[in-house]
Amino acid sequence: MWDCPNFLELPERDQKPRSRGLTHVLDKGMTTAALEALLAQAGHLIDVIKIGWGIAYIDPTVKHRVALCSEAGVLVTLGGTLLEICVAQGRVDELCEWAASVGIGAVEVSDGLEAMTSERKTELVGQLSARLTVFAETGAKDDHAPVVTEEWLAEMATDLDAGASWVVAEGRESGTVGLYHGDGSVRADLVDAIAERIPVDRVIFEAPRKSQQAWFVKRFGAGVNLGNVPPEEVLALETLRLGLRADTALAGVRV
Repeated sequence: MWDCPNFLELPERDQKPRSRGLTHVLDKGMTTAALEALLAQAGHLIDVIKIGWGIAYIDPTVKHRVALCSEAGVLVTLGGTLLEICVAQGRVDELCEWAASVGIGAVEVSDGLEAMTSERKTELVGQLSARLTVFAETGAKDDHAPVVTEEWLAEMATDLDAGASWVVAEGRESGTVGLYHGDGSVRADLVDAIAERIPVDRVIFEAPRKSQQAWFVKRFGAGVNLGNVPPEEVLALETLRLGLRADTALAGVRV
Protein backbone atom coordinates (compact mmCIF):
# COMPACT_ATOMS: atom_id res chain seq x y z
CA MET A 1 0.00 0.00 0.00
CA TRP A 2 1.32 3.41 -0.96
CA ASP A 3 2.03 5.72 1.98
CA CYS A 4 0.35 8.96 0.89
CA PRO A 5 1.85 12.12 2.42
CA ASN A 6 -0.53 14.08 4.62
CA PHE A 7 1.23 17.30 5.59
CA LEU A 8 -0.95 19.60 3.44
CA GLU A 9 -4.44 20.83 4.22
CA LEU A 10 -6.52 19.67 1.28
CA PRO A 11 -10.23 19.16 0.58
CA GLU A 12 -11.51 15.87 1.92
CA ARG A 13 -12.33 13.20 -0.63
CA ASP A 14 -14.71 10.31 -0.08
CA GLN A 15 -13.00 6.95 -0.34
CA LYS A 16 -14.05 4.22 -2.74
CA PRO A 17 -16.68 3.01 -3.25
CA ARG A 18 -17.83 6.60 -3.72
CA SER A 19 -21.27 7.95 -4.54
CA ARG A 20 -19.99 11.51 -5.09
CA GLY A 21 -16.80 12.93 -6.54
CA LEU A 22 -16.77 10.21 -9.21
CA THR A 23 -14.06 10.12 -11.83
CA HIS A 24 -15.55 8.47 -14.92
CA VAL A 25 -12.93 7.58 -17.54
CA LEU A 26 -13.46 7.09 -21.28
CA ASP A 27 -11.65 4.00 -22.57
CA LYS A 28 -11.11 4.31 -26.32
CA GLY A 29 -9.57 0.85 -26.62
CA MET A 30 -6.47 0.94 -24.46
CA THR A 31 -4.32 -2.17 -24.40
CA THR A 32 -4.32 -4.56 -21.47
CA ALA A 33 -0.80 -3.43 -20.57
CA ALA A 34 -1.88 0.21 -20.59
CA LEU A 35 -4.91 -0.60 -18.43
CA GLU A 36 -2.77 -2.49 -15.93
CA ALA A 37 -0.41 0.49 -15.69
CA LEU A 38 -3.30 2.92 -15.29
CA LEU A 39 -4.91 0.90 -12.51
CA ALA A 40 -1.59 0.45 -10.71
CA GLN A 41 -0.97 4.20 -10.72
CA ALA A 42 -4.46 5.69 -10.48
CA GLY A 43 -6.94 2.89 -9.80
CA HIS A 44 -7.72 4.38 -6.38
CA LEU A 45 -8.92 7.54 -8.13
CA ILE A 46 -11.06 5.91 -10.84
CA ASP A 47 -14.65 4.96 -10.10
CA VAL A 48 -16.03 4.12 -13.55
CA ILE A 49 -14.48 3.16 -16.89
CA LYS A 50 -16.74 3.46 -19.92
CA ILE A 51 -15.70 1.32 -22.87
CA GLY A 52 -16.56 3.74 -25.62
CA TRP A 53 -18.89 3.20 -28.55
CA GLY A 54 -18.95 -0.48 -29.65
CA ILE A 55 -15.34 -1.27 -28.75
CA ALA A 56 -16.27 -3.89 -26.14
CA TYR A 57 -18.08 -5.92 -28.78
CA ILE A 58 -14.97 -6.39 -30.93
CA ASP A 59 -12.25 -6.48 -28.25
CA PRO A 60 -11.01 -10.08 -27.70
CA THR A 61 -9.42 -9.05 -24.38
CA VAL A 62 -12.55 -7.46 -22.92
CA LYS A 63 -13.28 -10.16 -20.34
CA HIS A 64 -9.75 -10.00 -18.95
CA ARG A 65 -9.76 -6.20 -18.90
CA VAL A 66 -13.10 -6.14 -17.07
CA ALA A 67 -11.67 -8.57 -14.48
CA LEU A 68 -8.70 -6.25 -13.91
CA CYS A 69 -11.06 -3.35 -13.30
CA SER A 70 -13.17 -5.40 -10.91
CA GLU A 71 -10.09 -6.30 -8.88
CA ALA A 72 -9.31 -2.57 -8.62
CA GLY A 73 -12.82 -1.67 -7.53
CA VAL A 74 -13.63 0.06 -10.83
CA LEU A 75 -17.07 -0.33 -12.37
CA VAL A 76 -17.07 -0.96 -16.13
CA THR A 77 -19.93 0.35 -18.23
CA LEU A 78 -20.77 -0.13 -21.88
CA GLY A 79 -21.07 2.95 -24.03
CA GLY A 80 -24.51 4.10 -25.10
CA THR A 81 -23.94 3.72 -28.83
CA LEU A 82 -23.69 -0.06 -28.56
CA LEU A 83 -27.00 -0.18 -26.69
CA GLU A 84 -28.67 2.08 -29.24
CA ILE A 85 -27.63 -0.26 -32.06
CA CYS A 86 -28.96 -3.23 -30.09
CA VAL A 87 -32.25 -1.41 -29.59
CA ALA A 88 -32.51 -0.76 -33.33
CA GLN A 89 -31.87 -4.44 -34.06
CA GLY A 90 -34.05 -5.81 -31.24
CA ARG A 91 -31.08 -7.35 -29.42
CA VAL A 92 -31.23 -5.79 -25.94
CA ASP A 93 -31.70 -9.10 -24.11
CA GLU A 94 -28.75 -10.60 -25.97
CA LEU A 95 -26.63 -7.59 -24.99
CA CYS A 96 -27.49 -8.03 -21.32
CA GLU A 97 -26.69 -11.73 -21.40
CA TRP A 98 -23.37 -11.11 -23.12
CA ALA A 99 -22.46 -8.29 -20.71
CA ALA A 100 -23.09 -10.60 -17.76
CA SER A 101 -20.93 -13.31 -19.36
CA VAL A 102 -17.90 -10.98 -19.52
CA GLY A 103 -18.53 -9.37 -16.11
CA ILE A 104 -19.79 -5.97 -17.23
CA GLY A 105 -22.22 -4.61 -14.65
CA ALA A 106 -23.35 -1.29 -16.10
CA VAL A 107 -24.64 0.31 -19.26
CA GLU A 108 -25.12 3.82 -20.55
CA VAL A 109 -28.62 4.50 -21.88
CA SER A 110 -28.48 7.32 -24.39
CA ASP A 111 -30.19 8.60 -27.51
CA GLY A 112 -27.19 10.15 -29.20
CA LEU A 113 -28.30 8.76 -32.55
CA GLU A 114 -31.73 10.36 -32.02
CA ALA A 115 -33.47 7.17 -33.13
CA MET A 116 -35.60 6.59 -29.99
CA THR A 117 -38.63 8.32 -28.55
CA SER A 118 -38.33 9.71 -25.03
CA GLU A 119 -40.88 7.09 -23.92
CA ARG A 120 -38.74 4.26 -25.29
CA LYS A 121 -35.66 5.61 -23.53
CA THR A 122 -37.52 5.79 -20.22
CA GLU A 123 -38.77 2.24 -20.73
CA LEU A 124 -35.20 1.07 -21.34
CA VAL A 125 -33.90 2.76 -18.20
CA GLY A 126 -36.54 0.98 -16.13
CA GLN A 127 -36.01 -2.35 -17.86
CA LEU A 128 -32.22 -2.32 -17.64
CA SER A 129 -31.94 -0.92 -14.11
CA ALA A 130 -33.37 -4.21 -12.84
CA ARG A 131 -30.32 -6.01 -14.27
CA LEU A 132 -27.49 -3.46 -14.49
CA THR A 133 -26.30 -0.16 -13.07
CA VAL A 134 -27.68 2.45 -15.45
CA PHE A 135 -26.03 5.70 -16.47
CA ALA A 136 -28.71 7.64 -18.37
CA GLU A 137 -27.32 10.28 -20.69
CA THR A 138 -29.11 13.48 -21.65
CA GLY A 139 -28.21 15.47 -24.77
CA ALA A 140 -27.58 14.77 -28.45
CA LYS A 141 -24.14 14.30 -30.01
CA ASP A 142 -25.02 16.56 -32.94
CA ASP A 143 -23.30 19.94 -32.50
CA HIS A 144 -26.20 21.56 -34.35
CA ALA A 145 -28.87 20.12 -32.04
CA PRO A 146 -30.61 22.81 -29.96
CA VAL A 147 -30.04 22.71 -26.20
CA VAL A 148 -33.38 23.29 -24.47
CA THR A 149 -32.85 23.52 -20.73
CA GLU A 150 -36.34 22.49 -19.68
CA GLU A 151 -36.15 19.40 -21.88
CA TRP A 152 -32.84 18.41 -20.31
CA LEU A 153 -34.23 18.84 -16.80
CA ALA A 154 -37.39 16.88 -17.54
CA GLU A 155 -35.41 14.03 -19.13
CA MET A 156 -32.96 13.83 -16.23
CA ALA A 157 -35.73 13.78 -13.63
CA THR A 158 -37.64 11.12 -15.57
CA ASP A 159 -34.55 8.93 -15.95
CA LEU A 160 -33.79 9.10 -12.23
CA ASP A 161 -37.38 8.24 -11.38
CA ALA A 162 -37.20 5.29 -13.82
CA GLY A 163 -34.23 3.78 -11.98
CA ALA A 164 -31.02 5.35 -13.30
CA SER A 165 -28.24 5.43 -10.72
CA TRP A 166 -26.75 8.54 -12.30
CA VAL A 167 -27.65 10.86 -15.13
CA VAL A 168 -24.91 11.97 -17.50
CA ALA A 169 -24.85 15.45 -19.00
CA GLU A 170 -23.58 15.16 -22.57
CA GLY A 171 -20.31 16.81 -23.51
CA ARG A 172 -18.97 14.15 -25.82
CA GLU A 173 -15.30 13.25 -26.23
CA SER A 174 -14.69 16.62 -27.90
CA GLY A 175 -16.20 18.84 -25.21
CA THR A 176 -17.95 20.94 -27.84
CA VAL A 177 -21.61 19.85 -27.65
CA GLY A 178 -24.38 19.66 -25.07
CA LEU A 179 -22.95 21.24 -21.92
CA TYR A 180 -20.57 23.30 -24.05
CA HIS A 181 -20.57 25.88 -26.77
CA GLY A 182 -18.63 25.07 -29.95
CA ASP A 183 -15.50 26.67 -28.52
CA GLY A 184 -15.58 24.43 -25.45
CA SER A 185 -16.82 27.05 -23.00
CA VAL A 186 -19.41 25.91 -20.46
CA ARG A 187 -23.10 26.70 -20.83
CA ALA A 188 -23.20 28.09 -17.30
CA ASP A 189 -26.94 28.82 -17.38
CA LEU A 190 -27.66 25.18 -18.23
CA VAL A 191 -25.39 23.92 -15.44
CA ASP A 192 -26.97 26.30 -12.93
CA ALA A 193 -30.44 25.09 -13.90
CA ILE A 194 -29.38 21.46 -13.50
CA ALA A 195 -27.89 22.17 -10.08
CA GLU A 196 -31.07 23.92 -8.97
CA ARG A 197 -33.45 21.14 -10.03
CA ILE A 198 -31.48 17.86 -10.05
CA PRO A 199 -29.42 16.44 -7.13
CA VAL A 200 -25.86 17.24 -8.20
CA ASP A 201 -24.52 14.07 -6.57
CA ARG A 202 -26.61 12.12 -9.10
CA VAL A 203 -25.25 14.02 -12.12
CA ILE A 204 -22.03 13.18 -14.00
CA PHE A 205 -20.86 16.14 -16.05
CA GLU A 206 -18.84 15.03 -19.07
CA ALA A 207 -15.72 17.19 -18.99
CA PRO A 208 -12.93 15.95 -21.25
CA ARG A 209 -10.93 19.19 -21.24
CA LYS A 210 -8.80 20.54 -18.40
CA SER A 211 -10.45 23.97 -18.56
CA GLN A 212 -13.87 22.35 -18.22
CA GLN A 213 -12.77 20.18 -15.30
CA ALA A 214 -11.37 23.22 -13.51
CA TRP A 215 -14.61 25.15 -14.10
CA PHE A 216 -16.70 22.41 -12.48
CA VAL A 217 -14.34 21.96 -9.55
CA LYS A 218 -14.43 25.70 -8.87
CA ARG A 219 -18.22 25.71 -9.21
CA PHE A 220 -19.06 22.62 -7.14
CA GLY A 221 -15.91 21.62 -5.26
CA ALA A 222 -13.80 18.49 -5.06
CA GLY A 223 -16.87 16.25 -4.82
CA VAL A 224 -18.25 16.95 -8.29
CA ASN A 225 -18.81 13.96 -10.59
CA LEU A 226 -16.85 14.30 -13.84
CA GLY A 227 -17.01 12.05 -16.89
CA ASN A 228 -15.29 11.26 -20.18
CA VAL A 229 -11.96 11.94 -18.50
CA PRO A 230 -9.03 10.79 -20.67
CA PRO A 231 -7.08 7.97 -18.96
CA GLU A 232 -3.83 9.90 -19.07
CA GLU A 233 -5.42 12.81 -17.18
CA VAL A 234 -6.77 11.03 -14.09
CA LEU A 235 -3.94 12.17 -11.83
CA ALA A 236 -4.05 15.68 -13.28
CA LEU A 237 -7.80 15.89 -12.57
CA GLU A 238 -7.21 14.87 -8.97
CA THR A 239 -4.75 17.76 -8.58
CA LEU A 240 -7.53 20.06 -9.76
CA ARG A 241 -9.93 18.56 -7.23
CA LEU A 242 -7.42 19.00 -4.39
CA GLY A 243 -6.16 22.47 -5.30
CA LEU A 244 -2.73 21.15 -6.26
CA ARG A 245 -2.76 22.90 -9.62
CA ALA A 246 -2.70 26.60 -10.34
CA ASP A 247 -6.20 26.55 -11.89
CA THR A 248 -7.82 25.73 -8.52
CA ALA A 249 -5.07 26.30 -5.94
CA LEU A 250 -6.44 29.62 -4.72
CA ALA A 251 -10.07 29.07 -5.63
CA GLY A 252 -11.36 28.30 -2.16
CA VAL A 253 -12.32 24.82 -3.31
CA ARG A 254 -15.32 23.57 -1.41
CA VAL A 255 -15.88 19.99 -0.33
